[in-house]
Amino acid sequence: MALDKNTQELFLEEVRENLRDLEAALLELEEGEGEKQDCVDRVFRALHTVKGIAAMVGEDRASDFAHQVENIFDAVRSDLELLQPELIELTLCSRDHLRAVLRGADVQDSAGEQIVRQMATLVHVQNAEPEPFSSSLSQNEGEPLQEFKSFRIRFRPEASSFVDGVDFSSLFAELRALGELSIVLRTDAVPRLDAYESDRCFLGWDMVLQGHCSENAVRDAFIFVDSAPGVVTLELLPFGAEAQAGKNAPKLGDILMQRGAVSADEVLSALSQQRKLGELLEDSGVVSSEEIESALVEQTAVKRARERIQQSTRASSVRVPAERLDEMVSLVGELALVQTQISQAVGTESRHHLERLSEELERLSVRLRERTLSMRMLPIGNMLTRFRRLIHDLSRELNKKIELETVGEETEVDKTVFEHLGDPLVHIVRNCADHGIESPEERIALGKPATGTVRVSAEHAGGEVRIIIEDDGRGMDPEKILARARELNLVSGDKELQRSEILALVFEPGFTTSSTVTSLSGRGVGLDVVQRGIQALRGSVEVESTRDAGTRFLLRIPLTLAIIEGLQVRVADEYYVIPLSVVQECREFVPHDAQVLDIRGEIIPWVRLHDLFGLSGDCSTAEQLVVAKLGNRRVGLVVDLVVGEHQTVIRSLGPVYNEVQGFSGATVRADGTMALILDVQEIFKMMGGCRISDDPVCSV
Repeated sequence: MALDKNTQELFLEEVRENLRDLEAALLELEEGEGEKQDCVDRVFRALHTVKGIAAMVGEDRASDFAHQVENIFDAVRSDLELLQPELIELTLCSRDHLRAVLRGADVQDSAGEQIVRQMATLVHVQNAEPEPFSSSLSQNEGEPLQEFKSFRIRFRPEASSFVDGVDFSSLFAELRALGELSIVLRTDAVPRLDAYESDRCFLGWDMVLQGHCSENAVRDAFIFVDSAPGVVTLELLPFGAEAQAGKNAPKLGDILMQRGAVSADEVLSALSQQRKLGELLEDSGVVSSEEIESALVEQTAVKRARERIQQSTRASSVRVPAERLDEMVSLVGELALVQTQISQAVGTESRHHLERLSEELERLSVRLRERTLSMRMLPIGNMLTRFRRLIHDLSRELNKKIELETVGEETEVDKTVFEHLGDPLVHIVRNCADHGIESPEERIALGKPATGTVRVSAEHAGGEVRIIIEDDGRGMDPEKILARARELNLVSGDKELQRSEILALVFEPGFTTSSTVTSLSGRGVGLDVVQRGIQALRGSVEVESTRDAGTRFLLRIPLTLAIIEGLQVRVADEYYVIPLSVVQECREFVPHDAQVLDIRGEIIPWVRLHDLFGLSGDCSTAEQLVVAKLGNRRVGLVVDLVVGEHQTVIRSLGPVYNEVQGFSGATVRADGTMALILDVQEIFKMMGGCRISDDPVCSV
């Protein structure tokens, strides 16, 4: 059953952490880490929480399944001897089944029933035999979930209801199955004792029903009692748009006027006496105490529903430590103070004082920017924990023994980077396990431990994050890679390549060394996916490998995609920004005919941006050279003038410029004009890869 987008985001945010903790506890049990009883308790708590959340939002299939697995682990909590590797594996499968059901995937209930049956057999739990999963949702599979609504229900059953055998408790149970039900009993029509007839119904009910249900579904609950006009009055409370606009819940007087219980004049008259409206209207005999109670119940229910809608309209959220928010508030206060001082100083103070205030404003702006960006930062450890399960599954699938090591889990990256980094990292880890780590027999024959190691580490380095994924496996064979590349026509037969260039061929589209197709490799969807993903984040990826020693992937990724420190340069009449993270040095450039430069013994190619971009006008007579470093390669960019460092707010170029090479974005300069941000990696490609030739060399 598909949830609407907002509800799904809100729900998955709550349940994701519990499923992650469930998986982590199971893997710790399998690896023998941590106290066994504590891990089993964590598994039980996670299952219990997921069951409750699923039931709360109407996901009965997931709730029923979690309940049955929870029953089994309740038995395990009492007898840890029941815990076996097979049970842990099945519980991991149950976690995957839960995740699929909650995501709305097309999974069969029979698959879950089989998992429960196998688990029950292992622990000999007689009462855990799988029950058929609730069908209340499967009947409507493929249909979108109804939007969240609130209904005001006025139910005044006929006097003959008792004689007719109406079961009010069943009716209320059916309404509760549709959502959250608030009920107020109305006894206004109950006569005095001398006129009371025991076989006649004098009761009534005012209700507020909230849930993802249609008006027809609510009316169907009254199908056997709504036989006369006025028995059931159903109104849809129009609070959705007002809630999203941030309006408060309706006032008591508004609710009573909507119901027709009071007039506007009566409300105004009561309010003029400056007493609580409900008490005043009741004391004056305008409305009964039950009418007031009913209106208050409706007010509370609508307020609660509006809060739920306002929360669900958030597309996404980031957990922020309270101290960071406190510091933000403090900085905003200081910023307001400086702004006031500047306003007072204009026209009255000296230039020196204004300059001091300007410096203070700049300092606060920098701190505010840093703290604002820090609120979007997420620890990369949240992602690295996913690899434990991945390695566990790959070990079983490949019949290998593989151990995962992680370092630098506390390293933080921007939320946008975090969300797009997962797939490339998973692809590399899978590649290390499939192609890198040998079988236990092969490793022992080579004098290695039977268990291979995949190590993932992360650290901050300047304005970027460095992520290293390495294994101690068989490494890459450059000769085999080159031969395969020639078979695939990725390299011409007579072209000679350096070792680093040969290894870089693994990132070419369609490259694979596997001759057979498996679930993990051989389909030609190789590491080019990784390179494209990392380049989309304005990062780079390199590979180093040694035969029989292992392979090492180095990823360099910017901390954030929103703001970067850049070096502003001028070429002809145009301004450009080069990310400061790739700038190694700047120096004077003397025009010459050599195609490469010798800088302190290192030969690097260079390009004049004036010519590369086809700009009009003459070059400056005093050009400057910016040496940019991209991985283990360097390139010289010749510009007319190095303006200086520039704090760059990155703007997208838009779809019209998708095919334009050499630029990753744009920024607005202090004078309001636009400057393009250079993509050094693209420029490197535009230069033809910068192969070092036998051309004359100019020493710099």
